[in-house]
Amino acid sequence: MNRSRVTRLRAMLAMTALAVAAATSAALPAPEASAATGGVTGYATQNGGTTGGAGGQTVRATTGTAIHTALCNRASSSTPITIQVEGTINHGNTSKVSGSSCNTAAGVIELKQISNVTIVGVGGGAVFDQLGIHIRDSRNIIIQNVTVRNVKKSGSPTSNGGDAIGMEKDVRNVWVDHTTLEASGGESEGFDGLFDLKDNTQYVTLSYSILRNSGRGGLVGSSESDRSNGYITYHHNLYQNIDSRAPLLRGGIAHIYNNHYVKLNESGINSRAGARAKVDNNYFKDSKNVLGTFYTSEAGYWQVSGNIFDNVQWSARSGDTNPAGPNPQSNTTVSIPYAYTLDSASCVPNVVASTAGAGKGLQVSGDC
Repeated sequence: MNRSRVTRLRAMLAMTALAVAAATSAALPAPEASAATGGVTGYATQNGGTTGGAGGQTVRATTGTAIHTALCNRASSSTPITIQVEGTINHGNTSKVSGSSCNTAAGVIELKQISNVTIVGVGGGAVFDQLGIHIRDSRNIIIQNVTVRNVKKSGSPTSNGGDAIGMEKDVRNVWVDHTTLEASGGESEGFDGLFDLKDNTQYVTLSYSILRNSGRGGLVGSSESDRSNGYITYHHNLYQNIDSRAPLLRGGIAHIYNNHYVKLNESGINSRAGARAKVDNNYFKDSKNVLGTFYTSEAGYWQVSGNIFDNVQWSARSGDTNPAGPNPQSNTTVSIPYAYTLDSASCVPNVVASTAGAGKGLQVSGDC
């Protein structure tokens, strides 16, 4: 049995009750190019693993207030729960709910000081409109099959500091999978990052997701001194029409493989402040400065293999602009502790188009 079939078999055997329920209840067509649904992958499998609300109660929510109520009605802040979400979640239907097992707030989906929670879109889909998801001082969280769009940090209405999904302060073991995270512009239009991790956030996987139309894709570490984050996996994601931060890494380790990058306008993977990135079998197209250390004198590092650079422009090295190209070479080594299977970079555009984002039936890559 070849390696890819073994890996898929293990993923299906390890699949949580969450994934089974979500895949069954979502009335969405499965793309023909996809092989199977899969379980948790990447660094989220480490540090004891990520199971979310598996084994707990499953409830349905059609408003943000209902999501908060489900969290607050648990026996404790660690009682497992899966919250199936359908419909549009916005400021008008998201209020603060109080209880001993929650710490919520109006105008944001607040996952604060809790654990063992899954939020999964079902049925006709779940859209968080101008409303961010904030994970703070929490662990063992799964977010799947949802769209988060147009979250603002300035203007009106504002939510979550302008981040579509943001994590901070001692967060551990989060799997964000098959999501669509999008904005309608950059900082000047009131938006911030699509996927930001800071202040001691570790063991996170972002998989099979779309990040698009934003000035900032996302960061790991809020400043050059915030280096307590790391062990982040990014795989089979589409980054499209992003100015920079795809992602920005400050310290820590990231594994970045089988992603499709299209139209990175200023810079892409920005490894700096001692960060180390393993960058494997990605496809970069119609982009600029897709890998390197940018906007700082504090260098980061990378190990590269199997990537395709299709119409990529590279700036000359000067000052705080230090691109890895035009012929990127490894300047560090990174050891990955979990099993994974690489698709050929030439297959990545088709695989990601068939599988990434909300509403794809939680499908994953098969034989390429």
